[in-house]
Amino acid sequence: MTGTHSLADLVWARGFTDPAWARRHTTAGRETMPSRRVWRGPGRPGDLPAAPPGALDGLSVTGPYGRTLTLPELLAEAETDALLVLHRGRLVHEQYLHGYEPHVPHFNASAAKSYLGLLAATLAHEGHLDRGAQVTKYVPELAGTAFGDAQVDHLLHMGTRMSYAGRPYDKALEAQRYFAVLAPRLRPHGYSGPSTIREHLATARATGEPGTGFRYENGNVEALAEVLRRVTGVSTSALMSEMIWSRIGAEEDAYYLVDADGAEAACGGFSATARDVARLGELVRCGGAVGDRQVLPEAVTAVVDGVPDGYPRRVRFPAAPADAPATLSYHDLWWVLNDPYGSFMASGIHGQRLFVSPALGLVVVHYASQVVSPAVPQVPLVQAFLSIGTRLNG
Repeated sequence: MTGTHSLADLVWARGFTDPAWARRHTTAGRETMPSRRVWRGPGRPGDLPAAPPGALDGLSVTGPYGRTLTLPELLAEAETDALLVLHRGRLVHEQYLHGYEPHVPHFNASAAKSYLGLLAATLAHEGHLDRGAQVTKYVPELAGTAFGDAQVDHLLHMGTRMSYAGRPYDKALEAQRYFAVLAPRLRPHGYSGPSTIREHLATARATGEPGTGFRYENGNVEALAEVLRRVTGVSTSALMSEMIWSRIGAEEDAYYLVDADGAEAACGGFSATARDVARLGELVRCGGAVGDRQVLPEAVTAVVDGVPDGYPRRVRFPAAPADAPATLSYHDLWWVLNDPYGSFMASGIHGQRLFVSPALGLVVVHYASQVVSPAVPQVPLVQAFLSIGTRLNG
């Protein structure tokens, strides 16, 4: 944290302190805010062929403080709502907990950032988007802001540094302020700040040269989403439907939350079923192909192919303790694990994960309603996913 915050900022630090409240939030977005559907298209759902049951029976992982956790114990500690495991395209495990149902869309939170990264990288690969161009080439209204003065590629790699409305930057507080922009009911009495995402972005001022560091910040993704809307002339929901959702055999429509202007909350307002997100993961694992159809360019799905020059090669996960080693990479809005299996993941608050490990032939979808607090030990989800993958490949 930098600078000193007034006591008035305490209102922005509120959050979900009970998993039941988090679960209510993650499964009922359309009941609490305006939304726009991501159409699944006219085709029939794609198959998810099932493997024989019991493949994960007896699995255990090492948890915090060296404790050994069985899979049921780990899922309980993670406040898991759903766990789906695909191995080489076959569904080996599908589990729903706490009353969550398979057909109900669930917030993906910041995992949605990675999905937008696929859209942007594809448009760039096809020549419709210039990664090296200043954002103002596409969104002139952002001139003079931290995002407008950056390049598109800076947004894709969290390469901007900014403060909003002259405040000292604090990631957790700015996340709460962003939620208040979207949801009037989260605004404190006397709120006079931005009421749309575009108004929020307009208050950002650069505090450092873009492309010289890493700062995980929602504004990068919202600015990128606006760029894509200008490039394509369609909404984020329509673009996601056209390029991905209608082409993977999704069973259900997904949806985005929208602000008062009708702009999608691209950095975390996306909801979908676990089965459909598993299909998205399988698309990426298979090099952008669904069967014999190439849906995305193979080069776009090669997420681990490296971080561009000028960006940090190793960064720290946002929820990690300050003294935790920086072991991850970040490329096109995906987290790269730098493990022997070429694994990468989309990750969201409360335990949302889409984990893809090409060498292990593994796709894992995890939905949860975890309380996020320094007082709550992090559940070793990645270690669990790798244990699952090595078990299945054993």
